Amino acid sequence: MSKRHLAFLAAFGASFIYGINHTLAKDLMPTYIEAYGFIMLRVLGAALLFWITSLFFPSEKIERKDWWRMLLCALFGMTINMLMFFKGLQLSTPINSSVVITLSPVILLVLSAIFLKEKITWLKGSGIAIGLVGALVLILFGAKTQENAPNITLGNMLFMINATAYSVYLILVKPLTAKYSSITLMKWFFLIAVFTNAPIGLPQFLEVSWSTLPPNVIGVMAFVVVGTTYLTYLFNVFALKQLKPSTIGAFIYLQPLIATIVAIILGADTLTTIRIIAAALIFLGVYLSTKRKKAIA
Repeated sequence: MSKRHLAFLAAFGASFIYGINHTLAKDLMPTYIEAYGFIMLRVLGAALLFWITSLFFPSEKIERKDWWRMLLCALFGMTINMLMFFKGLQLSTPINSSVVITLSPVILLVLSAIFLKEKITWLKGSGIAIGLVGALVLILFGAKTQENAPNITLGNMLFMINATAYSVYLILVKPLTAKYSSITLMKWFFLIAVFTNAPIGLPQFLEVSWSTLPPNVIGVMAFVVVGTTYLTYLFNVFALKQLKPSTIGAFIYLQPLIATIVAIILGADTLTTIRIIAAALIFLGVYLSTKRKKAIA
């Protein structure tokens, strides 16, 4: 299997985990842990995992000129992005979160064109449009209001900030992926994120009654730390070594589909003709967005 194929697999794996996370993480907030406290748990756990992992890889020295970009990556990718998403998830619904973040590829295309001089082709643009239509069809004809969604409007606005911040992160981190290994980048990003998140997240983190948490809750928390944080960020930065940021962003269209499948498996929803059509549009959109001509990456 080529590195490019592995990159596509990594991007798909990240989106698959994120799709599951929309439902699992929502159930824990705010009963067991508040949104910002959850983020503190994520960055602490991920930082620990990445630093332990780095012990098995060669050490790399970060050039002085790259530290400002490292700080910005941690700020947009592991602070603003995470805080806005989990707070939005607490206020809104998993289905809303999965559709609003499909704005990311559009934002990425604009940012890539401006900062990376990436050409927006008709094929890529068509893929983005078709995928977006599929995601909207899935949500508009299949969404259900959650009882534990106290402020859906505000939550959706926070999802938009989340999508923008993550798009900026993908643009910022791209040059660094050509110079440093994924492990090196992640260990420093999350260490920085521990300090940038602490003022907001640490108070809520300390409020959690850790000794009384049920085993299933601990299991979901472990999934969020190991899967949604450690593995997804590792997968995405690995994929960025072979793919353009806008290509990575296209995989976000899979999340509404995955979130729906998870809901069906858990007995919270049913499969309909509309959802089958939406799924087909989403896959077609991702295919067109990631298709390349000849040897152009």
